[in-house]
Formats: sequence, structure tokens, C-alpha cells
Amino acid sequence: MNKKNKIPDFESALKVNEGIEQPSQINQDAINRFKNKRQGLLSVDEYVEGVLSGNRTILSKAITLIESSLHTHQLLAQQIIERCLPYSGKSFRIGITGVPGVGKSTFIEAFGTYLTNLGHKLAVLAIDPSSSRSKGSILGDKTRMEELSVDPNAFIRPSPAAGSLGGVARKTRESIILCEAAGFDLIFVETVGVGQSETAVHSMVDFFLLLMLAGAGDELQGIKRGIMEMADAIVINKADGDNLLKAKTARVEYQNALHLFPPTESGWHPEVEIMSARLKQGIDRVWNLISDYQMLVKENGYFELNRKHQMKRIMHETIEQMLLDHFYRQEGIKELIQQAEIDLEINKLSSYQAAYKVLNHYYK
Repeated sequence: MNKKNKIPDFESALKVNEGIEQPSQINQDAINRFKNKRQGLLSVDEYVEGVLSGNRTILSKAITLIESSLHTHQLLAQQIIERCLPYSGKSFRIGITGVPGVGKSTFIEAFGTYLTNLGHKLAVLAIDPSSSRSKGSILGDKTRMEELSVDPNAFIRPSPAAGSLGGVARKTRESIILCEAAGFDLIFVETVGVGQSETAVHSMVDFFLLLMLAGAGDELQGIKRGIMEMADAIVINKADGDNLLKAKTARVEYQNALHLFPPTESGWHPEVEIMSARLKQGIDRVWNLISDYQMLVKENGYFELNRKHQMKRIMHETIEQMLLDHFYRQEGIKELIQQAEIDLEINKLSSYQAAYKVLNHYYK
């Protein structure tokens, strides 16, 4: 690759040649600290100390750096993450998804409050690739979780905005590291809606929970088979009143459907539970089910094995994302792609030829 296409080193600002005095570097560090202060930013030490002490205000500010697209913010964020990494990895991560109208926010509010009352510290993160359309965050869930949002043992972070699912997923994974370093022993990662984000969430959690409604026949048609195959448990919500009998029937139907899927690597047999988040009934059964899973996978070694596989997968995804980001930042690439699209429309080039032409320019 040409030198002009060398990907910038995140750690370049920290590297100093051994044995050579570099006073200008010291001056530059002082200048950077001054600039950060003017921008209202803290030092790396201040961010790290704040996160490790469980200061939720500083944790929020650190996550904001992760979510920022500014290069200076990204450099600062990567230094914070590197310092916090040794203190991460001690939580149990639970992915939560569900069909529209299932009452996901009500479930997270009820379940989360139940867990904090047991003495757990809970962080709730969200993945919503659709938020990139408005370049904003999804705030609705936080405002709906009135009790959990003011719980001193809970931390709720709206979905970050990003240009792609890959960007959102990376930021969420890095936010998990900071939340764990801040002392949260349970992490919820929520998907907004049902779609491609389930795979991203599944790749960063230890347990994947699918929320469904009664009426299994109709609902099974409305959700992809692949999402059900990823689920470690299905919870049928709104099992109260007239829906209670339907929920019990649906439980049997879902359990029968799960038996048709191939065995899981974890050795766990996915379970189906019913509950009413609104009435706060059945929450203990859901937690007992998750606790049984946690005990099993830690005893048989799958927990550690899965974490290692996830880290390797994340590394490969990050390499791809960094290469892609660097490619689109190159001077002239945007205009070249626009011209290639015109050539495609008039049948001047095939798709392969157009792509080759663009890439050939990149590697020159």
C-alpha cells in the first residue's frame, strides 16, 4: 500500500523514540492538554479515575467521546479504553430483543429494578442503526423507564448515532468496556426493533433473550428463524388477564419449535418462560433461568471460550471497519465513485470494472 494510504496509528501521539530527547513533544502534549481544557475535556487520567470510581457523569462523558466522530475525541477515547481494559470483562452481558409491541421498555424497567434490588449494578445500552437517519439518539426508552433511570445502581445510555450498524456496534462494545470498568456487573444490550442488529448484539453478549407475545402461530411467521436460533431463552410477556391462557399455550408451542433446532455449542437447551412485566409477575423465574445458564456455561468452560471467540471476531470486524473508514476518507474517492456510478448507468463499465477502477486509484 502506498505511504499516503497508511492508516493513522491511534497510539502515534504516545510514541517517543527511545534515547532521543524530544522537547517539542512535551510542548505538544502541553498544547493538547490546553486545547482539551478549552473544549471542556478532561485529561485521560481524570476520565479513567472517574470511570473506575463509578462516577456516572464522567462515565457518560467518556462514552460521548467514544460516540464522537471527531478524530481528537477518538484518540482520547482509545487511550481511556486501553487504560480501562484490564478492569473490564467481569460482568454478565445479556442481549434483549423482541417483536414490536412486546413491551420491551416495560420489561427492562421491571427486570432491571428487580436486579438492582438484589444488589446488582446494571448498565443498559442500546443498538439502533436506524438512529443514523436523523443522526440523533433514541431517548424514548430512557424517558419511559422512570424508576430505573433514577436508580443509583442503574445506568441507562441511549443508542449512539452512527453511519452504519458496524459503527454503532463498535461504539456499543467499547461502551461495555467502560461500564464494566465502572463496576457494573450486569449489562443489558437492547436492540431497537427486529432486524439485522440481532446478530451484532448476539456477538457481544453472554446470553440472548427473545421477548415474544402470545399467539405463537402468527408470531413465528413474523420473526426470522435465525433470530429464534440465536435465543438462549424466549420470554412471553403480557401473560396476564385474558392473555394468560394464550401465553401458556404459546409457551408449549414455542418449546416444541425450539426442539426442532440443532443442539447449541453451550450445551444449554433454550427455555421458554411466561411473565407480566406490567404486573411484575414471573420476573424471578426469568432470572433463575438466566442464572442456571450462567452456572452451566461457567462450569463447562463455554463462557470463557465464547468470550475469546467474540474478541477475535471483533478484531477482524474492527480491521475491516478501519480499512473501510480510511478508504472513504481518501481525497478524490467520493468523486471517483460518483463517476463510476454514472458509468454503470450508461453501461460503460460493469460493476466489477467500476469497482476495480476505484480501487486501482486508491492503491496508486
